[in-house]
Amino acid sequence: MSTWIYRLAHASWRARRRVVAIWLAILVALGGLALAVGGSFNDEFDIPGASSKVALDGLRMTFPEAALSSANMVVLAPEGQKVTDPAIKQAIEDELPKLKELDWVEMAQSPFFEYVDGLISDDETAALINVRAKEGLGPSNLSDAQREMLVEAGADLQDAIPGGEVHVGGDLFSVSMPHLSAIEAIGVGIAIIVLLVVLGSLRAALMPVISALVGAGASVLVIVIAAGVIPIMSTTLLLALMLALAVGIDYSLFIVSRHRDQLATGMDAEESAARATATAGSAVVVAGSTVIVALVGLSVAGIPFLGIMGVFSAVAVAIEVALALTLLPAMLGFAGDRIRPKEARLAMAEGRSIEQHAKPDAWTRASRWWVRVITKVPLLTILAVIAMLGALALPATQLKLALPNSGQNPPGAPDRITFDLITERFGAGYNGPLVITGPIVESNDPMGLVTELAGEVEQVPGVKLVAMAVPNPNADTGLIQVIPTTGPDDPATNQLVHDLRALTDTWRAERGVDMAITGYTAMALDVSAQLAGALLPFSLFVVGLSLVLLTVVFRSLVVPVKAALGYLLSVGAAFGITTLVFNLGWFKEVINLPEAIPVISFLPIILMGILFGLAMDYEIFLTSRMREEYVHGNRTNPTEEGFVHSAKVVVAAAIIMVSVFAFFVPAGSGVIKPIALGLAVGVAIDAFLVRMTLGPAVMKMLRSGAWWLPAWLDRRLPALDAEGEAITHQLSLAEWPHPDADHAVYGEGLAAATERTTLFSDVDLALPRGGTLVLEGGAASRRALTLALTGRLALTSGELKVLGLVLPQQAGSLRRHALWLDGSDPDAARILARASAHDDVTLVAVDDADRLPADARGALAELTSHEGMSLVLAASDADVLAALVPAQRVRADLAAPAVPADAAELTDPALTGGTR
Repeated sequence: MSTWIYRLAHASWRARRRVVAIWLAILVALGGLALAVGGSFNDEFDIPGASSKVALDGLRMTFPEAALSSANMVVLAPEGQKVTDPAIKQAIEDELPKLKELDWVEMAQSPFFEYVDGLISDDETAALINVRAKEGLGPSNLSDAQREMLVEAGADLQDAIPGGEVHVGGDLFSVSMPHLSAIEAIGVGIAIIVLLVVLGSLRAALMPVISALVGAGASVLVIVIAAGVIPIMSTTLLLALMLALAVGIDYSLFIVSRHRDQLATGMDAEESAARATATAGSAVVVAGSTVIVALVGLSVAGIPFLGIMGVFSAVAVAIEVALALTLLPAMLGFAGDRIRPKEARLAMAEGRSIEQHAKPDAWTRASRWWVRVITKVPLLTILAVIAMLGALALPATQLKLALPNSGQNPPGAPDRITFDLITERFGAGYNGPLVITGPIVESNDPMGLVTELAGEVEQVPGVKLVAMAVPNPNADTGLIQVIPTTGPDDPATNQLVHDLRALTDTWRAERGVDMAITGYTAMALDVSAQLAGALLPFSLFVVGLSLVLLTVVFRSLVVPVKAALGYLLSVGAAFGITTLVFNLGWFKEVINLPEAIPVISFLPIILMGILFGLAMDYEIFLTSRMREEYVHGNRTNPTEEGFVHSAKVVVAAAIIMVSVFAFFVPAGSGVIKPIALGLAVGVAIDAFLVRMTLGPAVMKMLRSGAWWLPAWLDRRLPALDAEGEAITHQLSLAEWPHPDADHAVYGEGLAAATERTTLFSDVDLALPRGGTLVLEGGAASRRALTLALTGRLALTSGELKVLGLVLPQQAGSLRRHALWLDGSDPDAARILARASAHDDVTLVAVDDADRLPADARGALAELTSHEGMSLVLAASDADVLAALVPAQRVRADLAAPAVPADAAELTDPALTGGTR
């Protein structure tokens, strides 16, 4: 992967104007599509297939007026008067026809309607007018102008009742669309300051911000376009925007920081940009892929709006990764040497050695001091961190979840005033009525049946009253509207829904009447139940994913377990702090929260998904440097040195991410506010307490045991180049064995082995271009080496260059210039003739060359006459090849393997690397 990224970065640097033009064209195209087909957001919470959703859909067919979205007008009589007084009653009745004339109003129900109870308060000082919108209109697509029409109508009614009050609210007014303010920009400002301090250059500091802003803009436009096609919640937009800004700045920071470090050593600017993108960029790709998989994994909940939220947030992260690998190298190309550290520029200009002026900076000294403090007594550090995070997680047991409603809006908001007045004058249950509905087509007495059922409902504890119990005009569906004694967020209302569902089960069994319950609380219960059922599978998914991913990346069993347990500690602490602030009201003033409220029902699962991805980011960036130290032979203090080399950029990245999330909290809407706080707190805890405190202490205590992995498992795990090792290896051999070398094949210490067999070992090769190499040995040994020399198999060990390309990193490029052939292939002559006709083929390897048919031997002889053509011929007896290669130059005898082997063993996954 890193070799491909290396080439991409070079190309982006050289074609920087074209890269910038392409990204600008993408933004313009997305902007045009957003204007043409972009849609509005849909903030309805429902789950297809849930009983409450099925009941609501049934109402739309059989009782359409009962399923319409509604608003409420609360009429308060003047002091000392009642709404039933003739003058006030007449004023209300006169207003109803005017309400029905509004272009979006389907019906306005009089509080004096004889078939509906409870619309007049017990003391008769307040009346409730229910206004229902036309089909298709809801909180998300009702315009502000249409809402204002109802507000003006309420003002007219208030004028008609001197001394009275009229307040407007309800479901149609409870929507809170996303908005941005100057406060969110403060987070970006802090990011610029941190970047300036870390990178020491304003030009360099602005590049990650520009990249992140381009990605955020593209992500927003993609979501707006998609909103015109599928239902998307407004929360999706802000969530994707937060993630795009946070990960976009962080990912670019890792690359620019590596680039600046390399420039400080005197490296060429273009080469440095390509290497930085290939090495740090490889980690960015792995980290970004982890976040993407975790976000897409939200779909396992089976809740469409949550899955869509995860998918489009993943799209935002993917865009930022693409920008970090393309636009960022292009911007580095425009900057050139101007972002090289001043000391390095002066030293290079004066011809002085750069290294002699290098000295530890404050970051390095602070990092070394911290890691020594926390690893001096590692067990004490581990116990202290676990105790602290365990204590922070305890309040999570009181976490209160709910769907948004007007009662959660700030006091003083028009719909909140109406909500509170309804609670005060009528009862909390009026803000969350329940509806029981179902077919009664088999009844001979529909009205009598509905009345009888309503009587049973009234006996259920928690029911204040049955406001309405009627069949529809076709008498095939019954409807019972239930007013609970408690509000929509009250646990007692949840219990009431469970009790009513138990009652409907009894009706189904004893009466054959299939009724279902819908309404706000019923919908909230179904959403919560679905989320609760998905939480364990999703938890297993993300924890299992982390174990697998980190096992592959770090070749260790202990590191993944440590990382997964640390993630669980971070999530628990984030839940606990969110509970303290939002549910219990601790420090609520700090985040501009007027009062304690429940948090959105899907917060736990979305917080787990996003924090998982971000936690693995920091784990990869920190622990990979520790592993690098260990692999390169540091057995004394790999944890300390790895921490010191990576802490600076990880601290900066964490501060930036926390700042971006944190400044979405003060002015955030009801839904995004707890998510932003949970992410800010979770990232801070995970980065500073788990990854940079607990992690090094665990690694120090385990020492070499931290990198233990059974040999059999190591052989079977795929290679995931998260640290840019491939490009590092490739570049280290660029001038090997010496700068002027021009070998067709050059290898030292080559070996190939399976779990049971050593095919060959300690093989050294040196074949000049245009020469012929003859291999003699066992069938499996010959097959393995000829495949390896043409880039079709990765050897177990050794260093190998073929046609100037380093293997296995450049195997893909080699395969375009190297042909492998089985001498027993009946089409051998045709294959060799085709190779002879293509100038790009400059190496041909033939296994079992002694079995070539006569016509193929002629084609091979023709190849030997091509200037620069190199041949590798393998046979059990090299002497029989004398006729084929009279000018034999190089001969290698592969020692017989210690354990008998045959060519079939080349199917071992640890040995095979490609096909012809």
